[in-house]
Amino acid sequence: MNRLKHATSPYLQQHADNPVDWFEWGQEAFDEARRRDVPLLISVGYSACHWCHVMAHESFEDAETARLMNERFVNVKVDREERPDVDAVYMSATQAMTQHGGWPMTVFATPEGHPFYCGTYFPKPQFQRLLVGVHNAWTGDREQVLEQGSKVVEALTGGSTLPSGPVPTPETLALAVQNLMQSFDHARGGFGGAPKFPPSMVLEFLLRYQGDGAAVAREMAHRTLEAMARGGIYDQLGGGFARYSVDAEWVVPHFEKMLYDNALLLRVYTHWWKATGAPQARRVALETADWLLREMRTPEGGFASALDADSEGEEGRFYVWTPARLREVLEPQDAEWAIELFEVKGTFEHGTSVLQLLTDPDDPARFARVRSRLMAARDERVRPGRDDKVVAAWNGLAVAALAETGAVFERPDLVEAAREAAMLLEKVHVEGDRLLRTSRDGHAGRNAGVLEDYADLAEGLLSLYGVTGEVRWFTLAGRLLEVILSRFADESGGFFDTADDAERLFQRPQDPTDNATPSGQFAAAGALLSYAALTGSARHRQAAESALGTVSVLARGHARFAGWGLAAAQAALAGPVEVAIVGPADDPRTKALHRAALLADVPGMVIALGEEPAAVDGSGGETGQATRDRATGAGTTDGQVGVRVPLLEGRGPVGGAPAAYVCRGFACRLPVTTPADLVAELSVPGPV
Repeated sequence: MNRLKHATSPYLQQHADNPVDWFEWGQEAFDEARRRDVPLLISVGYSACHWCHVMAHESFEDAETARLMNERFVNVKVDREERPDVDAVYMSATQAMTQHGGWPMTVFATPEGHPFYCGTYFPKPQFQRLLVGVHNAWTGDREQVLEQGSKVVEALTGGSTLPSGPVPTPETLALAVQNLMQSFDHARGGFGGAPKFPPSMVLEFLLRYQGDGAAVAREMAHRTLEAMARGGIYDQLGGGFARYSVDAEWVVPHFEKMLYDNALLLRVYTHWWKATGAPQARRVALETADWLLREMRTPEGGFASALDADSEGEEGRFYVWTPARLREVLEPQDAEWAIELFEVKGTFEHGTSVLQLLTDPDDPARFARVRSRLMAARDERVRPGRDDKVVAAWNGLAVAALAETGAVFERPDLVEAAREAAMLLEKVHVEGDRLLRTSRDGHAGRNAGVLEDYADLAEGLLSLYGVTGEVRWFTLAGRLLEVILSRFADESGGFFDTADDAERLFQRPQDPTDNATPSGQFAAAGALLSYAALTGSARHRQAAESALGTVSVLARGHARFAGWGLAAAQAALAGPVEVAIVGPADDPRTKALHRAALLADVPGMVIALGEEPAAVDGSGGETGQATRDRATGAGTTDGQVGVRVPLLEGRGPVGGAPAAYVCRGFACRLPVTTPADLVAELSVPGPV
């Protein structure tokens, strides 16, 4: 009996018709393994994973393979995106046993969940032999199998994954830049060789960095951002980035598109534009934002997790072109022009090509016309599948990116999309002060949020507050951060990836390093730092600094795995800068001050926006006007009566005009009332 038909995960539902007797992860599977006295076979993957599809077609849809699995094992299918904690502990085991990892991940474990043999993708003949071999070992040499499982568990639970160090200093960050230079590809951008992944978090750090070697840091960022934007990893027709490039030149992507990559890169390209005004940065940011709204938005207002790499059974089929196909779609002169412009010269398989844009088009109007026709033709193709579950963490990243991009480029539709996603998360994912990781079709899944969910959503909500002035987002972020401090903290200043009351696995996962997304610990540090800057809370500031101690360990030799922590550390060393803007939201003068702050290239800056806080009369009570304001929610933007952002307290208009205060550590310069004066104040150097 296959139990996946009613799963909320699209990935699990992809396996609902397999002849394999799949269980979802849970106590039922463990109990059944004990009852039958057989091992667990745990298969972990995700919907957009190409090799997961390959193994499914070869093995899990094959009757003979399914028979071997069903007779000799209890088979458990896990969506790594729904259960990152389960994925993390078994990936640690897989890497320890094989020195590499990946998906699909194949784990054989005792009925207690202790892994004793791990691997990734296995071709069908090898997988069938493995099934027989593991069964024979379980029935014929049980003692050795159990001993192997015990040794693995003992090794993985023996201590902290990474020691912490002191709070990062300017010298720490300078060492990180030097370390990044050692692996930087000066010819093609990015770091290391093939395959080459978008280094989103590292790019955020390099754009923020203000210490010795800042020009070198920015050049590494600019070179990489331009190379990615011109290469095949970027969808030159529809916008959005693929997961990674299989080559070192950014030409041929692994075609799956992930929400987290595009949310992170959208924010980075917006920040690149703020730093340089580069037209290419603006183009890529807005095209990626439009792609998010067009192809990833769910009917409920959230954002789907991923688009598959495959369509019609072939990787990349939806995206690639041939010269002949371009000639069918375009007028003859346009076709030849497009073939040269997009490098349609057999860069992929079977004579097809991924579109690149190595040079800017010499005729923008012609380019727009050609692009429109190619998009229309491509839209007639069979589209890749979409994993439409909403993941709290990745939607938090999208909220931050869309809010900032919409504000910077005066696109209120993007800000509204960020707001609607936040509203969905607030309504569906938040239960009391706790967070559920996923939802689908507006219905929450049953899996508890992990550290990155709380941290990335808090980060997104604080960014949304800074753009809209809606205090509800600031308040909700504070609630989420309180859960992080009370439920996720370890004894050394870091954070576990799961709460103290989460399901107990054989190991409590804790990985402070960045992977495809910011590490939960670094994301928490960044959000805690921003919240401390808005509230003056020493508790939140201290927690952020303690969580960044790992950066000092990684900076010298492994800076590529600490990009988000390095970015947060740079913000901490710079203050961060705090801007309080006080005035009616509908006053053009308030809007002008707010926009000047939003456009400023001040890394890690936080913005508090609202009307004059409650005034106090000589007796210590509120004035009559203040009482009326509090009763109506005035000064809170969204009617959260009595809620005040501390950075706004004691800071009011100047001569009746809206004013801006530039502060660090709640110590403020004299207020200003014009955008030009605000820009001048923001350009004054602060701590580094």
